[in-house]
Amino acid sequence: MRDLIREVTEADWPLVAALEAEAYAGTSLIEGEAALRSRAAAGTCLVLERGGRVAGYVLALPYPRFRHPDLTRPEDTAPCSANLHLHDIVIATPQRRRGLGTRLVRHLTDMARARGFATMSLIAVDGKEPFWRSLGYRSHPEASPPAGYGSGAVYMSAQLTALREAS
Repeated sequence: MRDLIREVTEADWPLVAALEAEAYAGTSLIEGEAALRSRAAAGTCLVLERGGRVAGYVLALPYPRFRHPDLTRPEDTAPCSANLHLHDIVIATPQRRRGLGTRLVRHLTDMARARGFATMSLIAVDGKEPFWRSLGYRSHPEASPPAGYGSGAVYMSAQLTALREAS
């Protein structure tokens, strides 16, 4: 099956919102299409097509290190930062456990490095801290996310030069 990673287009947003709603059903993590669009930064929001259908996405935006988007409201300005914050990544349920999330993250990391970002950050939710640690991210307990991200959410970051050496 042929996979394609590309930038999010206008036609993709309803599909991205549907994947988000499915992945986070029953949690406080569902933001909806308008909020997701507000966090879209040119060139750092991607979809993964598998067999011609959107099978996943990753949304990232420049954001100051040790800070994170407020899930209760859309972004109103585009922050300028040497840190790229990976805000959300979702793979469709039937496509999970096939390495697609790792492929999307590696693709985003290569793009971030090429665009001059020094670090990448994220908030690990739903017990995914070990996954992110395996990709070279370190936790920062001093930058604890608000309750809206769920219990056990952990702020993590990585130096892009360190990620290059690990991959």
